Amino acid sequence: MRVDIETIETYLDIPMPESDRLTLEESRRITGPGMIWEKRGALLDILIDGFEKKDVAAAWEPEIRGVLDALGWDDSETNARIFENGVTLLISAPTDLLYSAVFAIETSWHFTANKLLGQSPGDFDAMIADLKEIIDMERNPALIELERAATDRAIDILSDDDHVSLGHGKGSQVWAVGELPDPDAVDWDRLYNLPVALITGTNGKSTSVRLSTAIGEAAGLVAGSTSTDFVKLGDDVLDYGDYSGPGGARMLLRDKRLEIAFLEVARGGILRRGLPLFQARAALVTNIAADHLGQYGVNTIEALAQAKFAVARAVSKDGVLVLNADDPLVVENGETFDQIKCWFALSPDNPEIVAARDAGSRCCWFDGNMIHYFDGSEISLELPAADIPIAMGGAARFNVQNAMGAIGLAKAMDLDNAAIEKGLSEFTASPDDNPGRCNEFEVKGARLFVDFAHNPHAIAAMSDLLDNLPANRKFLMICQAGDRSDDEVAQLTNGAIGFAPDTVVIAELSEYLRGRELGETPALIEAACIANGVNEEQIQHVESPIQGAQYILDEIGEGDVALLLALADRDAVFELIRAAQS
Repeated sequence: MRVDIETIETYLDIPMPESDRLTLEESRRITGPGMIWEKRGALLDILIDGFEKKDVAAAWEPEIRGVLDALGWDDSETNARIFENGVTLLISAPTDLLYSAVFAIETSWHFTANKLLGQSPGDFDAMIADLKEIIDMERNPALIELERAATDRAIDILSDDDHVSLGHGKGSQVWAVGELPDPDAVDWDRLYNLPVALITGTNGKSTSVRLSTAIGEAAGLVAGSTSTDFVKLGDDVLDYGDYSGPGGARMLLRDKRLEIAFLEVARGGILRRGLPLFQARAALVTNIAADHLGQYGVNTIEALAQAKFAVARAVSKDGVLVLNADDPLVVENGETFDQIKCWFALSPDNPEIVAARDAGSRCCWFDGNMIHYFDGSEISLELPAADIPIAMGGAARFNVQNAMGAIGLAKAMDLDNAAIEKGLSEFTASPDDNPGRCNEFEVKGARLFVDFAHNPHAIAAMSDLLDNLPANRKFLMICQAGDRSDDEVAQLTNGAIGFAPDTVVIAELSEYLRGRELGETPALIEAACIANGVNEEQIQHVESPIQGAQYILDEIGEGDVALLLALADRDAVFELIRAAQS
């Protein structure tokens, strides 16, 4: 008898010994391909102090195997990942028993932790009996039968607590999880997978999603996208919010109007739940840079790269990985996967580009003026950077990279040159096309750029752009949230002032103090500015990004350039700028 999910997920409370030496940080279901493997199941993140991490993982193995054997889960596999201050423990499990899998792996940790700490565990037989009760409640044989039939036909199946769907978009059908059909009753001829691309990286994800979607629309297809801003299908926004995880993907892929999809995939969604699907046509990795480290056992940039490359596990064997050959970590991780690769780089002399051309493999490069796409036998597309508005004639090198990534995806999804050229040429740096990403305005003869870059790599890229633009005077507005460390604030500031602004406006983010005192983060920004040669008289302090934007709008004149790093009040900043233009 299957009961409601709310009852299932809270049915058991597995007791854990209290010790700072072994801390269960989190347990969670994994519903799709993730950082470590491509299996559904459950995992634990354990923080360890005073034990050898490998010894903890070794001690867990017989305990989890004992639990799995007692449950009759002979097919369940185990895995472990050791990180700097702990270990992640994993088990695979059937799609219909993921909550039960969490309880099972927690039970195994109960026995492991008590054994390592020399404490008395609970009664094994009683705890196994409890697990069997929850398994009986959660079991859904109809889901397993449907999944098996879909897998045999290479049709993607998406499932969550409420619904199960087969295929994508126009080729999909959705059922309530408790009302699943017998596989023989399904009209399989009407179900199919769409061209779907997964887009990840540290920077450029949203821009790449929007560029790619513009190309799909230029091809005359009903194109959909998910991002940190919304789920969008054609001109219809299905919902606003951060939808860079599995929930947004399912929402889009179950809409029967959809014909092609581009899904932004963020680190958090990968680590919390895994990827939303198992059969994508292509994936793009834009770059790897330090950001949001210290969560889910991802403490280093190398581990972050491994997490991002989860997308490769969801690309079909004949699919394409589109990879930034200018990023060493992308190259290192990309080489470990077997799928077809399309490398792209800012130089024809990049080693991966040279090797790809010699081997007759796909690649894309920029020669300083033109983007070239090599299809494995010939250069089949050439496009001047001058024809791509967001590339700004090639000065916005990060957007040249984003354009090449979008070209690689478009080619992998069989979109033609006319659509690629039309999509890239009509996509602009305006807030309408790409809100918050390198948005350019002209006010009083000055060029203003608004961006909410918030990590050193992205901020340095924007600074590099302005450094290459002619200017009478240069202005910068900068702010940061309080949850950045002192060193991170200094790094962010150092990147921002790389274009040598004449005036630096430091804005307070009073709603994002996050543990700091009012004025503390602006003081850190000012100290970093002064340490890098900015004079005190060049610095202005304001109470908000809105006030900072107004100050710069009042000061700028003909031939000036300004960068506004608006991490808050973005819409209000846009309104101020538009009012100044009128």
